Amino acid sequence: MSTTEQRHHWIVAPDAASRTAAHERLALPPVLAAVSADRRLRGPYTAAGSLLRALVADALVRCPAAVARHDIEILTVAPELKGSVPASRETLTSLAAPRERTRFYARLRTLRIAHGLVEFLNRYTATLGDGPRTLVVDAAQHADPTDREFLAVLLRRADPALLVVVVTTDSDSLDEPEDPLASPDTLLTRALGEYCVRRADPVRGEEPGGDQGLAQRVGAADYVSSDGTHENPRALAAYQALEPGARARLHDARRAELEALDETSLRLGAIVWHAEQGSDPAGTGADAAAHALNYCMDFGFYHAVVDYGVRGRALVGYDQNPDHWWTFTSKLAIAFSALGLSDEALPLLDDARAVSTEPEIHLQAAYATAMLYTRHLDAERKDHHLARGWINEAIAFAKALPDPKERAMRTAFNRNGLALIETHQGRPQAALALLDQCITSLDSSLEPHEHALHRSVLRHNRAQVNAGLRRYDDAVADYTTVIAADPNYAEYHFDRGVTLRGVGQLEEALTDFDAAIRLSPPFVEAYYNRADVRSALGDVEGAVADFGYVIELDPAFADAYLNRASLHADLGETDAAADDVRAGLAVAADHAGLLTLSGQLHAAAGRPADAHTAYTAALDADPQFAAAWAARAELAYEQGDLAAAIAGLEHAAELSDEPGIAFNLAVALHDGSRFQEAVDRLSAVIEETGDPSAQLRRAASLLALGRAADARTDVRQALEADPGLTDEATDLVPELIA
Repeated sequence: MSTTEQRHHWIVAPDAASRTAAHERLALPPVLAAVSADRRLRGPYTAAGSLLRALVADALVRCPAAVARHDIEILTVAPELKGSVPASRETLTSLAAPRERTRFYARLRTLRIAHGLVEFLNRYTATLGDGPRTLVVDAAQHADPTDREFLAVLLRRADPALLVVVVTTDSDSLDEPEDPLASPDTLLTRALGEYCVRRADPVRGEEPGGDQGLAQRVGAADYVSSDGTHENPRALAAYQALEPGARARLHDARRAELEALDETSLRLGAIVWHAEQGSDPAGTGADAAAHALNYCMDFGFYHAVVDYGVRGRALVGYDQNPDHWWTFTSKLAIAFSALGLSDEALPLLDDARAVSTEPEIHLQAAYATAMLYTRHLDAERKDHHLARGWINEAIAFAKALPDPKERAMRTAFNRNGLALIETHQGRPQAALALLDQCITSLDSSLEPHEHALHRSVLRHNRAQVNAGLRRYDDAVADYTTVIAADPNYAEYHFDRGVTLRGVGQLEEALTDFDAAIRLSPPFVEAYYNRADVRSALGDVEGAVADFGYVIELDPAFADAYLNRASLHADLGETDAAADDVRAGLAVAADHAGLLTLSGQLHAAAGRPADAHTAYTAALDADPQFAAAWAARAELAYEQGDLAAAIAGLEHAAELSDEPGIAFNLAVALHDGSRFQEAVDRLSAVIEETGDPSAQLRRAASLLALGRAADARTDVRQALEADPGLTDEATDLVPELIA
């Protein structure tokens, strides 16, 4: 986006009054909404939730289908709307009772939510019909990472012709939270710099005058009633000058006022802060923090879980309230792991073992530690043997539980963890046996409705192990069972679709990918896989559209550029193919597939030197990339360097069993008078593919070996299979054509 096209705005000014004045000086379209992003107000999605609470009632009139399509996103960020927006796609995960919650959302779920919100806003603003609107989001420097991610996506994907976004901060430094799993494309700092015109006003707005004593009294109350977001330094100074008991009473009163509103999101932000600062921080404060932490954990708001975990541990120690302390500690450790910060989790679990003798805490800590060592830690720190020791300890504790149903459930849960370790250690059969035992045990110990979520997880895991063992029928059967139990869980449909695609059941796979897309907020992998299946089914237009949507969702998805470029090339749309190759290489300069396709486009355009350079670059990036070896060899063949062609194709054939490579190698071997080797290669191709063209080629080599009768048989069978090959047969073996 060039400077002249940048119509979103980033205002930098030191206080709210200055920022408001700055955006009011801009010539902007009418304001659709003006919201604060300060997470102290409502925690995760403070800005997005406030926006939706302002718009959804009108959207239900203007575009009810858009509301229904994005109900998951809407209710995730604005749970207060449950009375007017029905939840149509509940899953066992979303419905599970807290004690039965054994699966948590992936870190990337919030990115899907962000994309869904942006698409809802795009559809809604398109219905307004009388020109663009302006969305003002203030105090983004205090936004929760969920809002930052949403704003980054919004700035990239919102059409300024429909919605001009104005983001305001108090400085250029936003202190993006550490998150190794986050895509650079979701960093708010980057989005502000790339998609906005920056406007700075370094002057603080004038402060109101008046009697100092009155200012102190009113200022303190104002600061508390603003839920700690007031930026007037006099208000903060007055608040800090109050006697602690008076401050606590103000917080207690404000908390009671907010609780009376009975709004879920307030319990994730302001209510917790007031409870912490009120008259009973270790009691009411810890209760409020634990509630917010548990809620955020269930919804995958992991940065908020870290925040509340740290704050909760500061409110209570193990001796004061062991239940709350363990809740804060254990879920803080899980959140660190989910964010790719596993090194932060280990000391927490060691701390728990050091302070507690409770079997339950040691059981849970042992399981969590095992998962860190087998799954979450960096590759160089993973230790599956150590993980096995920890999971066996967890199993030992689970076996000692007195209640038979709880014992069966917890033993199965931890043996499921052991099955994962077995898989990581290359023993899938052992993993399969464990999962079989777990499923059988729970089926015999529990009623059908009990622990439905974890029982579906076990079968899903068994399906994945079966798929890895190429027991595809068993895998599909298990996927089908879990889909019947949890029909709205998109990942189950997706995984079954991948398995069905792998065994060539394309129509069935397409149905599953369609379902995954329908049941989920924007799901990049589902669209990518659907594009692949559409391409295989001949729906090139649909495949191109899906790959394009993948790129819109994730502009760094290099394989999507490659696949769309390949489709354009197959259609003869070389300019579009070249554009995709350039765009893909801009985000992945050493992508061997894109470099190879670049070479093929150069070769087709009569630029062999550029093609050779591109192929060589592909092999520098990935020396094991068979397609680049084959393409460079084919270029050598076209240039008359038969020895280089054969050497390159032989190396490609060592790396790949792709029939096309073997076919081209056979052609080169024939031209090099290595007829028997050509026959051997082509026989393998014919056995695998039944390709009549390969039979014609084999006929030529057989004829050169003096085996005219065998050659004549190949020609006859090839022409019976495809009469359109007559001209090719006449060119290859004219003496065999009557």
